[in-house]
Amino acid sequence: MGVLEGVRVIDFGQYIAGPLTAMFLADQGADVVRVDPLGGPAWDVPANATWNRGKRSILLDLKDPGDVATARSLIATADVLIENFRPGVMDRLGLGAEAMMAANPRLLYCSLPGFASDDPRAAVPAWEGVVAAAGGIHARRERPIFTAVPISSTYAAFLGATSIAMALSARGRDGLGQRIEMPLYDANFTAMGYQGQRIHNGPPPPDADARNNRAMGVGGQLQCKDGRWVMYMGGNLNARDFLEATGAAKWVDEGLPPEELRKRTEELFLTRTAQEWETFSAEIGTECAVCRTSAEWLQDPGALDSSIVLDVHDPQLGKVREAGIGVRLAMTPGAIRSTRHLPDADRAQILSEIASWPEPPAAGQGDAEVKAALDGVKVLDLCIVLAGPTCGRTLAEFGADVIKIDSPTRAAVAFHNDINRAKRSIILDLKSEEGLGIFWRLVEDADVVVQNFRKGVADRLGIGYEAVKARKPDIVYASLNAYGQVGSYSGRPGHEQIAQAATGMQERFGGSGRPTLQPYAVNDYGTGIMGAYGVALALFHRQRTGQGQHVSSSLADTACALQSMYLQDYAGKRWNEPRGQDALGSGPLNRLYCGNDGWFFFAAPRSLLPALERVPGLQGISNAEGKALEAFLEDRFAGESADEWSKRLLAAGAGAHRVTSPGQMMTDPWAREHGLSVTRELDGVGMMTHCGPSPRLSRTPVRPGRPTPPPGADAASILEEIGRGGDLQRLVKDRIVVTEGILAR
Repeated sequence: MGVLEGVRVIDFGQYIAGPLTAMFLADQGADVVRVDPLGGPAWDVPANATWNRGKRSILLDLKDPGDVATARSLIATADVLIENFRPGVMDRLGLGAEAMMAANPRLLYCSLPGFASDDPRAAVPAWEGVVAAAGGIHARRERPIFTAVPISSTYAAFLGATSIAMALSARGRDGLGQRIEMPLYDANFTAMGYQGQRIHNGPPPPDADARNNRAMGVGGQLQCKDGRWVMYMGGNLNARDFLEATGAAKWVDEGLPPEELRKRTEELFLTRTAQEWETFSAEIGTECAVCRTSAEWLQDPGALDSSIVLDVHDPQLGKVREAGIGVRLAMTPGAIRSTRHLPDADRAQILSEIASWPEPPAAGQGDAEVKAALDGVKVLDLCIVLAGPTCGRTLAEFGADVIKIDSPTRAAVAFHNDINRAKRSIILDLKSEEGLGIFWRLVEDADVVVQNFRKGVADRLGIGYEAVKARKPDIVYASLNAYGQVGSYSGRPGHEQIAQAATGMQERFGGSGRPTLQPYAVNDYGTGIMGAYGVALALFHRQRTGQGQHVSSSLADTACALQSMYLQDYAGKRWNEPRGQDALGSGPLNRLYCGNDGWFFFAAPRSLLPALERVPGLQGISNAEGKALEAFLEDRFAGESADEWSKRLLAAGAGAHRVTSPGQMMTDPWAREHGLSVTRELDGVGMMTHCGPSPRLSRTPVRPGRPTPPPGADAASILEEIGRGGDLQRLVKDRIVVTEGILAR
């Protein structure tokens, strides 16, 4: 039984963000009724086999009064509505948030537009490439590069599903629904993460990876004996064991200059095949993965035995291998309720149910004081690096009291100030008996524990799920790692780079050359958000039943969700998506072009060609196709500025936006006014600009929370709360508690 059993969702979503958000809910047990126009989904692609799984289908003409009445009847008894039209479209159809929430005050009305309703660009046709151009994803120093991975849409879905789960808990407290808006453009700030931060009056952050590589050898993409590439993390876990086993330790110990060290490392990796190096590294316990294609990942035994990918039987495509359920809850495991239903397959059933569906419970009156969705929830965050701390930060943004527990032996990293804002901080030695005792006292008051150690590490420390559950039976315990908690890869370590290599992301973005990392740390941040989604679901379940449970997700699961547009394998499949560092788009009407002062993205359906013929400078556009059409547009666009062409194209109904850099996004007045770019003073650091939270919830708004404290800064107050304040000086003297944490600049 899924955690969302009994929750009814009406899915009006089209393209990626809306359907994917609804899929996340369906995977966890929600009854999702998908509403498509009479011709079926607006975008007929194989990925619909994934995005529309587990849903029932009905076709409605929302310009027909009778079908609009049917839609209103569906919404009247629903818990959640999802739509991702441009702002104002649902209002014009008579199905807008204000009207639907007046009719159903318990409704969670989730909109995922390309640009927010109060963004000056709200009317821009927000194709993925257009929003990505606005969101810094295409930007490079010289020439922009198109990435086939739909980061903007997928992040909006991550954050949309998480916001819905949080709002369900808030509704369980006071009986009222609310409006959720999660624009695709805004989601880019969450994906950008630490790459958007800037310290205004201090030196740049230290390059931790460079320090580690000097001490522990060289990492990166390395070519092997068979011509394939691996991603090897030279400065990370058990790297010294790798060096010792290969005889390379002496190179580091001798202090060879970096150029010579890299040369010898490259020669070393040419002595074995890529798969041999991955297997060898796995035996040692260090991080290395073959830079696979996505097609290879779908056939990989480790992907299959972990259920990170699985087989379904689609009514149109036959047997399909696709991404599995990315968030797993032990007591209420999700499941694919059914494979994709054919359009309108459930019309008779849905129409017959409308009259008999029970009326929703009476709406509550709401709290006199608006509270955060996770008000009163206490979280212990044991996480390191990016994914796990992002989970804790997301819970804090939704109102939880998050205590970050760090180890005295682990220095703060350069992105500490991004991932640990809104939390309180203590540095505690959990390997000491007294430090562990303090942890157990904190557990007594906790609702959630989050950790992202390699599988088994928390158990060896004595703080794994079973140990915590024994002391606190209703605890929600989240475990995040590289490959999940089951299967042959579950014990392997891994970071962002490893997940991108193993699942095909690096190979796609690199093309025929060296595998290349995606623009942002999308798996790390995405896994943190989906971890928070799992925690929110588990808290919703505990609210209804009193039961806690174990929640898990992984970097590999997130990588599959990010690639869900392409990650289907079936008879006749063609892997023909855009790839490589020369990619500009998927075709002449969906690609990057250069004006006379910079680049912009242009997107339009072929049906718009007659309107484009009337655009000054584009006469004759209908006479060309393929490469000839690209050459025609390149020539015409080169004569005017990117902004002028965007203006003309938008007037004709096309989508267009100048390529924007992360720096330009962070200094944009609109982003600052709406809390997407936040500038404030950090203790010990100085004035700093960083990304703010992206979701908008009307009754329980998310907030950036307090500025990031220096590591260990809250030890005194945390100890005081559990009656140990008088022991602080002795605990510091014995190095059980540390209060002078290394500041991360």
